[in-house]
Amino acid sequence: MPGHTMKAIQVHEFGGPEVLQYDTVPVPELKPGEVLVRVHAVGVNPPDWYLRDGYEHQQLPVEMRPSIPLPVIPGSDVSGVVEAVATDVHGFSVGEEVFGMLRFPSFGDSAAYAEYATAPAADLARKPAGIDHVHAAGAPMSGLTAWQFLIELGHDQPNPLQPDKHRPVPLDGKTVLINGAAGGVGHIAVQLAAWKGAHVIAVASGKHESFLRDLGADEVIDYTQDRPEDVARDVDLVLDSLGGPTTGRFLATIKRGGALFPVFPGFSDANEAAERGVTVSMTQVRSDGSELQELGRLLDAGTVRVAIDSTFALKDARRAHERAAHGHIQGKIVLVVA
Repeated sequence: MPGHTMKAIQVHEFGGPEVLQYDTVPVPELKPGEVLVRVHAVGVNPPDWYLRDGYEHQQLPVEMRPSIPLPVIPGSDVSGVVEAVATDVHGFSVGEEVFGMLRFPSFGDSAAYAEYATAPAADLARKPAGIDHVHAAGAPMSGLTAWQFLIELGHDQPNPLQPDKHRPVPLDGKTVLINGAAGGVGHIAVQLAAWKGAHVIAVASGKHESFLRDLGADEVIDYTQDRPEDVARDVDLVLDSLGGPTTGRFLATIKRGGALFPVFPGFSDANEAAERGVTVSMTQVRSDGSELQELGRLLDAGTVRVAIDSTFALKDARRAHERAAHGHIQGKIVLVVA
């Protein structure tokens, strides 16, 4: 068992990467239904820097932004080893390797940028034996986002982003365009769409072309040379992993009866979508250990792989966030816990 304290990254005031402090804090207490994980690696995701800056620049409506008490430990994606289990947890044992996205989209009192984290057992899956902790930590949020948008939603929770439930569409034999294809969500979405039999058009900087073709992309549009809305036509589905106010430009690429799935809010061209006969649908990714276990089988088999852009020590979380702010990321940024 650990001692009473651990190292963790905390935010004491909202701001840029410089507010991430490497502190000594109490080890979180195990509660019913939870597992204590000795963290080996932590995936870095956009919600981490949204929290860090107090959601000031996030595209979520104000009423959907959580109230965050300070100080706070950021992070949701972990890979590590089970250190202890609550008495009512029967699915995991001490010493097992696990990975998961913790408590998302809600916010708990134990988060991932730390040497230890408590996790609801339902949020965890056994780590695939064929990959290491760094690659496993890069999988949960990006993998579950791609999975829930493209493969199976997996829950009946109300959709905070639209009145209707999000419904993935069949991909076999369809043409799927993925914007932001080299990033965390995008590069996994490329692989899942190819696995399901889609013809995949990847939109990214040209420097990522060989990387994306290796993942299964059939075509690559270099957005630094061509605007995808000018060259792509008759697409069945666009997954815009960047989303935001510009996502409506992809309506011109989609055939009547097709769909546009923006990962982030900001779409404001509903009238044009209706005129074109295009369904626009979103959802909020949610923690799901059972879906992660399914994704884990694909990771173990090498059908899907997580690309690592860069790794940083936990104490260097500031540098990891600076890397994220620089952009042009290929895959995932991961923090390694000593």
